[in-house]
Amino acid sequence: MTGHWQEQREGGDRFSIGVVINVALRCGRRFFQIFLYPMSLYYFLRRGAERRASREYLTRAFGRPATWWEVLKHVHSFAVTLSDRIFLLANGEREFEIDVTGVELLQEHIAQGRGVLLVGSHQGSFEVLRTLSARCPEVSLRVLLDKQKTPAMTELFELLAPEVGEAVIDVSQGGAAIALAVAEACSNGGMVALLADRGRSHEVLRSVNFLGEPAPFPIGPWLLASTLQVPVMLCFGIYRGGSRYALSFEPFAERIEIPRDARNQALDEVLSRYAERLEHYARAYPYNWFNFYDFWRQDTDRETVALPRADTVRQV
Repeated sequence: MTGHWQEQREGGDRFSIGVVINVALRCGRRFFQIFLYPMSLYYFLRRGAERRASREYLTRAFGRPATWWEVLKHVHSFAVTLSDRIFLLANGEREFEIDVTGVELLQEHIAQGRGVLLVGSHQGSFEVLRTLSARCPEVSLRVLLDKQKTPAMTELFELLAPEVGEAVIDVSQGGAAIALAVAEACSNGGMVALLADRGRSHEVLRSVNFLGEPAPFPIGPWLLASTLQVPVMLCFGIYRGGSRYALSFEPFAERIEIPRDARNQALDEVLSRYAERLEHYARAYPYNWFNFYDFWRQDTDRETVALPRADTVRQV
């Protein structure tokens, strides 16, 4: 099985990824879809650890042993959503049908000027969320991403849309820098989006039930939310086949409270609620889950970088 997700190598160097991006833009999305079939098969055959991790996850999601054909379909769905990032960054949403739900409550929170924390996962396409910026250009959207995980791909994608790269808060900066950048964005009434299903190598994880077995989730995003005291909404950009995506926003909490005297209990309650929603989407859209590593077998005894005190953050 695969080890920690940060140990997985990037799928290609700068040159090969650049070739793929150029071919995609020259051919157009519809024609480029043809290339994704052999590319998916190549990845399926070459990346044994990821293939086995996919099968274990699908077996849990289906409640029965997954077939290798279903694993290949899972890999192909990942290839489609990854390649769609190219077209979304270069051309916006004009080639796609994006059904948006729950945006009314999001707009209400934005109108209050407090800022909003959008919490997602590695399900579907997080890139679809950026289309919201085009629809609401008056509201800033900052996104927390690990630029060091796929440096070549990140660099080339940012060349397609430099303004997108400028909106990224690089999580490799460290806890204090991240928290301060997020607090500044929220204090200006903006939106901040992050993914909360993967823990980095230095983060503390806590296990809650997910697809029938305890799985470790990072506590950092929820400690950050507790510090910020802003509304929290879940967001999912689910790929539904063809050129169709469903972008949904769900209310999660008016604010996250993690009291010191009941810290572990409060964290478990928040993590369980989050995991329940991930499980809902994993069962409803199983081919949208893109954690190709042994998700249920992570170390939960790691130290974490301390976040700044709440009073320090609120002064930003």
